Parts: sequence; structure tokens; C-alpha cells
Amino acid sequence: MVNLGDEFPNFEAETTVGKISFHDWLGDSWGILFSHPSDFTPVCTTELSRVAKLVPQFEERNVKPIALSCNSISSHLQWIDDIKSYGGLSIKNFPYPIIADESRDLAVLLGMLDPVEKDSDGLPLTCRSVFIIDSAKKLRLSILYPATTGRNFNEILRVIDSLLLTDKHKVATPVDWEKGGDCMVLPHIKSEEAKELFPKGFSSVIVPSGKAYIRITPQP
Repeated sequence: MVNLGDEFPNFEAETTVGKISFHDWLGDSWGILFSHPSDFTPVCTTELSRVAKLVPQFEERNVKPIALSCNSISSHLQWIDDIKSYGGLSIKNFPYPIIADESRDLAVLLGMLDPVEKDSDGLPLTCRSVFIIDSAKKLRLSILYPATTGRNFNEILRVIDSLLLTDKHKVATPVDWEKGGDCMVLPHIKSEEAKELFPKGFSSVIVPSGKAYIRITPQP
């Protein structure tokens, strides 16, 4: 299992675009690796189709998507036709790689096996893992969904926007934050420093404790 802040493993894998070394493939970009229980399954097909449509939005954020499923390359390539058909995608080349993990070696290495859901052979399915890796190859976020629950990629884009913003500015994003919304001044920033850092100003929320730790500022 990889913890937040750890360097993400530099694995080698066969994919639908050929063999890759993960760190080399990532280059100077951020990455999102998301896993799937199996090819030719309904929820997975909806997810890969959705990500294919979202590739321009990931590119705007300098993020490379890559999927994983515990099936062969030939199976992936057949499945891609279904994914494109389901999403009404009139594209020749699929816009991101799919990793083949028939041995489940990567699923085990990255802690992605679902202990509840099994395939027809009784083997544990890969759960719907999400890993967001930054350009320094550090794990910045992980989410584990059970095999039966599809992901919300609007939420994943929202999280990426928060990570990119808070890396650049000394703010945190509050509950239900959306891009362009107000942010919060980090608690360790003194008020005098905050006045210099946030020329748009900030306001303190009055709470019963009297402690001025909730400070709101427009998104930098």
C-alpha cells in the first residue's frame, strides 16, 4: 500500500500503447491511475467512456490519465470498441492507455483488490481505485470505491483543481468548494502576512470560542 506523500512505484507494464515505465511515461505531468474490476463490464465501460470525453480537461490541468484492468491487451483492444460505441466517440485512436494486469501483480502491489467481489473463478476483483500522482511522482490522493460503485469524475477534477491551487497558494479549500469559489487562509499564516499574501483581503468568521481561525478569502 502506498501512503500519501510516498513516491509512487515506478512499475513497468504492458499497455494498449505498448510497454511503459510509469515514471518515464508520466514525465513532467501529473497522473491519474484508475483501476477496474474487469473488461466488458457495464460500470467500467461507462467510466472509461467518460474519461475519454474528459481527456481535454485533464490535459488543461497537465494530468495524464491511465486505466488498469486485470485482463489481456487483446481483450482491452476489443473492449475499446465497446467503450467508444457506448460513449458515441468518433475517434480512431483511444486517447489514453489501459494497463494489462492479468497476473494481478500491480493490483496486489498497490492494494487494489476488493475482498468482497469475486470473478467467475473465485478470484478477488480489482476495486475502483483512484491514485493522483504529482509531477514529483508523489502520491497526492487515493480513493477506493467498491467494485459495484461507479466513480464521480467531476469530483476527481474538483480535487485536482484543489491540489493544484493549494500547491501554488497558501490556502485550503472548504467543504463543497468549486473552482472559483472562496478559499480559507491556512491557520499558521499570521494576519499581517495574510494581508500581504491576499491583496483581495480576507474576513474572519466569528465563532463562540472567539478564536479567529476561520478566515475566508477570494480564490487567488
